[in-house]
Amino acid sequence: MSPPAGDQHYAMAVALVPAGRRRAGRSLILFATLAFAAVLLIQILFDSGAVAVGFADWRPVLYAYLLWGVALGAAQVIIKGERGHQALFLLPAVFFTVAMVIFPTFFGLYVSFTDWNLSAFAGRRFSGLDNVRSLIRDPYFWNALLNMVWYVLAVLVQYAIAFGLALLLNADIRGRKFFRVVFLLPFMLSPVAVSWMIGKSILEYRFGPAAALARWLGWDNPAFFATPWVARLTIMAMDAWVNIPFVMVLLLAGLQALPAELLEAAKVDGANRWQSFWRIVFPLMLPVSVTAVIIRIIFELKLADIVINVTAGGPGGATDTVSSFIYREYRDRSNVGYGTLLAEFYLVIIIIFVTALLSVVSRRMPRVN
Repeated sequence: MSPPAGDQHYAMAVALVPAGRRRAGRSLILFATLAFAAVLLIQILFDSGAVAVGFADWRPVLYAYLLWGVALGAAQVIIKGERGHQALFLLPAVFFTVAMVIFPTFFGLYVSFTDWNLSAFAGRRFSGLDNVRSLIRDPYFWNALLNMVWYVLAVLVQYAIAFGLALLLNADIRGRKFFRVVFLLPFMLSPVAVSWMIGKSILEYRFGPAAALARWLGWDNPAFFATPWVARLTIMAMDAWVNIPFVMVLLLAGLQALPAELLEAAKVDGANRWQSFWRIVFPLMLPVSVTAVIIRIIFELKLADIVINVTAGGPGGATDTVSSFIYREYRDRSNVGYGTLLAEFYLVIIIIFVTALLSVVSRRMPRVN
C-alpha cells in the first residue's frame, strides 16, 4: 500500500533540504529548549527556596519562552523549508495554548501542594500532602460535589422544556418570530443581573411580589431560600430560566434542518403527530440533542454566579456548587493553596466525567443515515 500523496510530497520537500541545514535546525531546537528549561528550572528552585540564586520575578522565564518560540519557528523553516513556513501559521496558536492553558494548569498543580494564605505573613511554603488530607476530610466540599449531581440531572428537565419550546416555535403559528425573540431574552441577560432581579427582588420573602402571591395562596412563610430543598429547586429554576433558551436555539436549528419530505411522507402513510415525532423527528434530532445536552452539562458544572449572589451556598450548603465553594475559599478565607487544589481536583473530575459521557454516547447513539 503506497503512502498518501500528501506524505510523499512532505518527504520529498524535506529530502530537498541539505543535511547540514537539517542538523543546524535540530541543534537550534536542542539549544533553545535546554536554555529555556534551565531558566525555568532555576526560577522554580529559587521560588521554592531550594537555591539562593534566581530571578526576582518570572519575567525572565517569559522572555526565555518567547525566544524559545522564535527559535522553534526558525528551526522549522531551516529543517523543512517551504513546509516550515506553513508550520509558522500554526505555532502561535500552539504557544498561546501552552502559555494560557497548559502552564497555568501545571503551575496550579504546584500551588496545590503549598500552604499559601494571603492573610498570613509567612507567604507561600511547600506543605506536601496537607491540602490533600484537608480535601478528604472536608464535608462541605463533598456536599457541594453531591449537589452538582442534582444540578446536572436538572439539565435533562431543561432539555425536555427546551425541546417543547423548539417544537412550538418551529410550528406554523402566528407571531412566530416575535415569540422567538421573547424566549431568547433571558439568555441575553447576565446571570448576575438575573440573581438580583429575581432572587433578590421578585423572590424576596418580605416585599417581593412572588412572596405576596404565595401568602395570598396560603403559604404562611414564603421564604424561598430558607428550606434546603425549596432553595435548591429555586436556584435550579432560575438557572433553567437563563439557560433553556440556549438549548432551545440549538434544537430549533436542528428542527429547521430536517427534510420536510420525511414528515410529509409519514403524514401520507397515516402517522399521527406523536408517531411522527417519536419515530422520525426524535431519532433524527439525536445528534443535535446530544450535543446540546453535553454543552449544557459542561456549562452547568461551572454554575456559580447565581448561587454566590442569591444564597452564598445556603441554607446549610443546600445550594452550594463546587465553583461557588472554591470561590468562597479564595475570597473569604484567602486560602490560595487549598482553593487551587480543589480547582485542580474538580478539573480532573470534569475531564473524567465528560470523557466517559462522550465515550458512552458515541457507543450507544444509533447512526442515522
